[in-house]
Amino acid sequence: MTESAPRIRIGYGLEPKKVHSFIQPSLVNLCNERGIDLVPIDINKPLIQQGPFDCVIHKLYSEDWKNQLEEFSKANPNTVIIDPPHAIERLHNRISMLEVVNELKITRASEKLGMPSQTFIFNSESLSDQSVLQGLNFPVIAKPLVADGSAISHKMCIVFSRDGLKGLNPPIVLQEFVNHGGVIFKVYVAGEHVQCAKRRSLPDIPDESLGSSGGLLSFSQVSNLACQDGDDDSYRLIIEEAKMPPTNFVNEIANALQQVLGLRLFNFDMIKVSRDASRYLVIDINYFPGYAKLPDFEIVLTDFFREVVCQKESAMHAWATKDSQE
Repeated sequence: MTESAPRIRIGYGLEPKKVHSFIQPSLVNLCNERGIDLVPIDINKPLIQQGPFDCVIHKLYSEDWKNQLEEFSKANPNTVIIDPPHAIERLHNRISMLEVVNELKITRASEKLGMPSQTFIFNSESLSDQSVLQGLNFPVIAKPLVADGSAISHKMCIVFSRDGLKGLNPPIVLQEFVNHGGVIFKVYVAGEHVQCAKRRSLPDIPDESLGSSGGLLSFSQVSNLACQDGDDDSYRLIIEEAKMPPTNFVNEIANALQQVLGLRLFNFDMIKVSRDASRYLVIDINYFPGYAKLPDFEIVLTDFFREVVCQKESAMHAWATKDSQE
């Protein structure tokens, strides 16, 4: 009679809202069937007193949590931390977040990859400085500099003219808006698994809207312009007919981002430029996104957990073999 394989213990440190959206019964049940235990980390107790874990996944950003993770990792070097806080922090700044795109080495010749032109506005005085906006064409999207998942970090608007800049509250990032057919491609990455999904985005902005009265609209207001007179049906058709970017192209970007960012759980938003069907722009990168929105996300995550543990065991075996040979 063979001994059953030990169960895999995945500790998760998440805010209650994230627990509700991610740790769903369907995920827990499949994990149980496949020998994986999802173990909640009590954020009110020292992490060092909890475990043992084969892997820790987390989405907590306090300095105390970072210190606890570091202490726990030193005491438990064989536990895989997904992902390192210092790597995640790069995605909290919308300037450094997208600069990573310029570091990618994409080999495909038939598609081009880039990022929108953008600039950082530190204070209100900078908004009246003509040189700050040099090379940036209206309309632009105004985004908070910090991207930490908070409600404030999601407050964005489109600015159609210089007049609209007066209603902004720096520090902000101004990112040039590019017409992209009202469709965004959201690419979810979990280790070796990459999945692209089509989603509704902001509609294209016609030239006659530039310089409009007020010069500034929130995202919700812009979306409402496309929802009048039964336009929802039209948008469903637009999304259905939108052609997915080539799978090999998407996979190459995802793998390159993993290497440069040092992250394994993230997604990135990509658009296709309306005036150049071969050109794509990465406009956002998010850590530990809402995987539950994906079909069969339970399979994706259980495969990922097993992949992480197998890689860890392979690395440990390699080290043990090397030590025995020396």
